[in-house]
Amino acid sequence: MTVRPATSDDLDAIMAIEHRSFPTDAWSSETMAVELASPHGCYLVDEHEGSIIGYGGVRALVGASDADIQTIAFDAEHRGAGRGRALLRALLDAAVERGAREVFLEVRADNPSAEGLYRSEGFEEIARRPRYYQPDDVDAIVMKLVLPHPRSVDPRITDADVAKEASE
Repeated sequence: MTVRPATSDDLDAIMAIEHRSFPTDAWSSETMAVELASPHGCYLVDEHEGSIIGYGGVRALVGASDADIQTIAFDAEHRGAGRGRALLRALLDAAVERGAREVFLEVRADNPSAEGLYRSEGFEEIARRPRYYQPDDVDAIVMKLVLPHPRSVDPRITDADVAKEASE
């Protein structure tokens, strides 16, 4: 398994997976190109035998306390083999490195495999957005994960700060 940072050269391969994975509500190439170029996010691709087979992104502004998983998608023949979990963990690591303390995401209510992955990694449902995914009228399950303390990112955070926050 090879996970590496995505570049603008990966756009066509990413968009091919995007359209296969989300046929009714895929992002546009323009939107994805902006995401790949943004300094406020981290996009990764998973390569297998020289081809991109999956990608994911997290929006995590440096120093912000929260982050958002923007998307994760794999070609169908590579799902269910642990690659999505590895990519999710790499995105969470990127969020921690940028200083995030919690991560949010939305998952389609008709995607129990993805929901199960997120729950198994500690995400909890905090809300539902009825009919969020259009044109399919599918609810979005909003989920949240509290991340490990990012003390290594901000040395000004002390053990006393951690203890105080834990007691609140």
